[in-house]
Amino acid sequence: MGRKILIIEDDVPTATYIAAALHEHGMTTDHAATGRDGVFHATDATYDCIILDRMLPGMNGMSVLGAIRGAGITTPVIILSAMGSAEDRIGGLEGGADDYLVKPFALGELLARIKLLLRHADGQRGAPETKLISADLEMDLLAHVVRRAGRVIDLQPREYRLLEYMLRHAGQVVTRTMLLEGVWDYHFDPGTNVIDVHVSRLRKKIDMPGLPPLLYTVRGSGYRLGAEG
Repeated sequence: MGRKILIIEDDVPTATYIAAALHEHGMTTDHAATGRDGVFHATDATYDCIILDRMLPGMNGMSVLGAIRGAGITTPVIILSAMGSAEDRIGGLEGGADDYLVKPFALGELLARIKLLLRHADGQRGAPETKLISADLEMDLLAHVVRRAGRVIDLQPREYRLLEYMLRHAGQVVTRTMLLEGVWDYHFDPGTNVIDVHVSRLRKKIDMPGLPPLLYTVRGSGYRLGAEG
């Protein structure tokens, strides 16, 4: 069965270019040129993925994303935008997007990201997830065992939750706010260095001597788990 993609993009040549490429890969598309039309399409039909421009006339992309998620729609969303600063990307991901691609973009990369999101969505609809993996780091969710390069890592309960959250966001910049809400269930910053302390402890355990580092501090933004590059 073919995939159906919604393209919310006010630049018609760009939308046409993307649609033509998707059609060549067996996908069908709908196009909305404004934010309001995008919300209408997204809430009126079922799509496998949504490509969303951030700068739209009238209702901007972040407002569209908020309306879509507010309506309970979990369809994977890729933001496509010329706004490419770290703050812009983090804001888009925190706002509910599943991926963020900066214009100008390579069509092949966009197609690869769409396929990755589709595979991930298919996996969520299928068998429950039992393992989280990044490089040679593996978390067995059933056995509650963490290994790096085959070696078992002993983690405290909070460290385990912290690592699980970061593995679920592997490759992404994870902010302090995201960690506070996702791991500590705080909806405010208590003004302590609790996150820094736990991340430091976790780094010492998973960044083993002789192995390349996996847990990075992104200055001014947060942390990222994943192999460099």
